[in-house]
Amino acid sequence: MNDIYNNKNLPLGQQVAFCESYDPTQLQPIPRKIGRNQAGIADNAALPFFGEDIWNCWELSWLDNSGKPDIAVAEVRIPATTPNIVESKSLKLYLNSFAMTRIRSSGHLKKILAEDIGNIVKSNIHVRLIAPKDFNGLQVMDPPGTCIDYYPIKNPKFIPCPHLLAIDPYRVSETLFSRLVRTNCPVTGQPDWATVSLTYSGFRIRPEALLKYFIGFRQHQGFHENCVETMFCDILRYCKPESMTLSARFTRRGGIDINPYRSTGQTSLPNLRDPRQ
Repeated sequence: MNDIYNNKNLPLGQQVAFCESYDPTQLQPIPRKIGRNQAGIADNAALPFFGEDIWNCWELSWLDNSGKPDIAVAEVRIPATTPNIVESKSLKLYLNSFAMTRIRSSGHLKKILAEDIGNIVKSNIHVRLIAPKDFNGLQVMDPPGTCIDYYPIKNPKFIPCPHLLAIDPYRVSETLFSRLVRTNCPVTGQPDWATVSLTYSGFRIRPEALLKYFIGFRQHQGFHENCVETMFCDILRYCKPESMTLSARFTRRGGIDINPYRSTGQTSLPNLRDPRQ
């Protein structure tokens, strides 16, 4: 366990009992600054990116006014500017606390979720509830762009090595992605799997160098958001693209998948479900 995150108040990595009546105290914050310091972003420094964290919550159920169970998928968008993120297991416990709770409408539930999670991250957030009648819109899609996973790699290093990044002396605009990214939870040490996509304009980033860099996170410990921000800052620093957007779609854990993206411009990415999600 990483001592930085060794907080006994966090349910992650601990055996806890499920609460089946509404309980917002289940939610626990984690300061973003911890991971950002590790990425080289000083406290109170201007962020070198814009972006959001998109959380898809697949295990949301509650009781309607008559006591009949209802379900939905919750899409939660948290701005990258929030001082905190939500500890993922605490969010799972919080969502499960609605299972035996009567809620008068899905609109009321949406308001409760936005207020409670917003209080934890200390910012306004956006919540969308996707009803069963709209589940057919949750389609799996291949990432856009070119997959770089087929480039041969010799003697990879399994720690982040940004000095491996390299550019060619001509400009391009392209999207590259890799499905070979693995990181590790800093609390439990359990692996997290992701598809990472980079859309950029500027001097060509050598795809084999980018792949070797991505593979370097295989034994790295960090929350999803921290890993994406480290990657973004490294690529920005070493490759100096004119513009770039880096996104990661992590596989589901505990009924939740987390999908951070960071960009040099103010943009909003669509919530496109990866084949492994």
